[in-house]
Amino acid sequence: MALSRRHPAALFAVLAVALGTTGAAYAAISTGTAPKTGAASQTQVEEGKSLFLEGCSSCHGLAAQGSSDGPSLIGVGAAAVDFQVGTGRMPLAAPAIQAMPKTPVYNEEQIAALASYVASLGPGPAIPTSEMVDTSGADLALGGELFRTNCAQCHSVSAKGGALSQGRAAPSLMNAQGKEIYEAMVTGPQSMPIFSDKIMTLQNKKDIIRYLQELQKNQSPGGFSLGRLGPVTEGLFLFIAGLGALIVAAIWIGAKAK
Repeated sequence: MALSRRHPAALFAVLAVALGTTGAAYAAISTGTAPKTGAASQTQVEEGKSLFLEGCSSCHGLAAQGSSDGPSLIGVGAAAVDFQVGTGRMPLAAPAIQAMPKTPVYNEEQIAALASYVASLGPGPAIPTSEMVDTSGADLALGGELFRTNCAQCHSVSAKGGALSQGRAAPSLMNAQGKEIYEAMVTGPQSMPIFSDKIMTLQNKKDIIRYLQELQKNQSPGGFSLGRLGPVTEGLFLFIAGLGALIVAAIWIGAKAK
């Protein structure tokens, strides 16, 4: 009895069926065991919404649409929330006063939840990653030039802060972290203009952060720094000290002549 010969394509068909069955089984198992990142994110948004309704809606409105006591938060992005709440500027003690940095009211998880909820309301600047504020390759000299051109008018050349109109003041940047500086540049808190990537590139932002980091660690090795508040303060000090020395010298000469 002659044996029937198999068709050469039969082996490939069996192999294809086997691979397909294995892939389907693996996909089913993976689907059941994969972490549900979308659900976790939605949970964070819901938590942020609850926190918002409890503590923020009185000024910003139940839907974050804004009111007479606070601006709309639709489209401000997660970076604005992380900056304002993370530095303790929000919540305000009372409406229509300047928000100054203080100890945060919320912890890190609550701040992240609030930021996620506000981010879900509309597109806006996101919280920067560590790579976005990494200044290892930044240009220190260019950062100083950019800071003096764009920032020193309010924060002073020494980044110690300065007075603004209507009784307000630009805060000192001596304790500001890189992420905080970046978030301020892309969100423009209060009187500060917004420096988007179209106005100032990401690399230029890193240059400015690098320059401020250098100012923060400078210990004024030359002697008494006079607060490092700039030439006006230094000139006033020299004027008072010099005038005082001349007065003392005049009195001494007059007394000696008598």
